[in-house]
Amino acid sequence: MDTLEQLGRTFFDGEAMLAVLPDLLTVGLPNTIILALASGLIGTIFGMLLAVMGISRSRVLRWAARVYTDIFRGLPAVVIILLIGLGLGPVLRQLTGSTSPYPLGILALSLIASAYIGEIFRSGIQSVEKGQLEASRALGFSYRSSMQLVVIPQGVRRVLPALVNQFISLIKESSLIYFIGLVASERELFRVGNDAASNTGNLSPLIAAGIFYLCLTVPLTHLVNHIDTRLRVGRRERPEPDEQAAKIGEGAQG
Repeated sequence: MDTLEQLGRTFFDGEAMLAVLPDLLTVGLPNTIILALASGLIGTIFGMLLAVMGISRSRVLRWAARVYTDIFRGLPAVVIILLIGLGLGPVLRQLTGSTSPYPLGILALSLIASAYIGEIFRSGIQSVEKGQLEASRALGFSYRSSMQLVVIPQGVRRVLPALVNQFISLIKESSLIYFIGLVASERELFRVGNDAASNTGNLSPLIAAGIFYLCLTVPLTHLVNHIDTRLRVGRRERPEPDEQAAKIGEGAQG
């Protein structure tokens, strides 16, 4: 029982969790959402650009997209974050006078996300049947208009579940911004929980931070499953109510 009680106090100390809860709600949660949303939006824009370059008729653009994707997908995320956060930090201070690494953290996450999202978009676009492009060209659309109005929208629709999965990954990878250092008001969930755990010598604040991550990622995971099912099965047709069928039958008899 002593061992179980010790484990309970280490991981599930209610007082320690309650003590860190205000900081998790007011500081950690908003910053985690901002990091994920900002990097997700920027990464989506650059990812689409990479996808278009990857299927371009220009060999130079295709190779540039491939090299970029291989580098940012091949390196560990923490290495990229440290290189950008520590390497560009002095440049940012000279240009803006700001010492906050927060924008650099968003930049690093965006570059990582764009490499993955670019591949997601490229695979989705290339999965569209060739006949769609040929049919639009036969109707008089140019190659560029056919891609913009017909092929790319269909490709994006097909990869929506993968895009949501990538956003879930961004939520979790935002915890790596911890390595470049953040001021108290810029801390994300992991940093808030880790600071509290270091100050109290108890791991319960980290468990509380983990619960917040689960509250963000688990609903999104179920959303991915729902979107994937809808895309594969389609919308279910609603059967007509029996009352309407009865009225139709009565009309036919009369």
